[in-house]
Amino acid sequence: MCYFWKVIRSQMKKLAGLFFVVLLFFFSGCGKGNYNPDIKPADVQINIDPGSTLYQSLNTVGGWVYVKNGDPGVYLSIESRGVIIYRTGISSFVAYDRIPPNDPNKCGSTTQLIVGDNFPFAKDPCTGNLYNLQDGTLYSGSGSYPMVRYQAQYDGQMLHVYN
Repeated sequence: MCYFWKVIRSQMKKLAGLFFVVLLFFFSGCGKGNYNPDIKPADVQINIDPGSTLYQSLNTVGGWVYVKNGDPGVYLSIESRGVIIYRTGISSFVAYDRIPPNDPNKCGSTTQLIVGDNFPFAKDPCTGNLYNLQDGTLYSGSGSYPMVRYQAQYDGQMLHVYN
């Protein structure tokens, strides 16, 4: 009987080790930061009040807005093509660069992702790729990169977007 429990115990240790390795592999490949290496990082500093009339569409969950350099409270370096801000919950937002993530210069260096009639997706007008606004992943089309995502923190009054 003692031998039986030693074998069971040994097998359990092996399974636990295998489980840990699989878990580690799964969480290391979540796609965060898996951006196109051909896209230069932009400096992004956005501080806006989503409750203001300038950003009225952000007053409700599911609202979105484009922001660009020169808008009040917005600084974007030249590498950015503008930012899409999307309200995912009462106190949560996501922000993405408008640069097409898979083939950024296919139709020129000014091509931007558009939402408009494509909501709840952002569309690359050159390739036709659609990206999910909820998490930035490629929904349809070809490519392997998600939208370039920035940090977004809401303190109840101001929304801070940065990288």
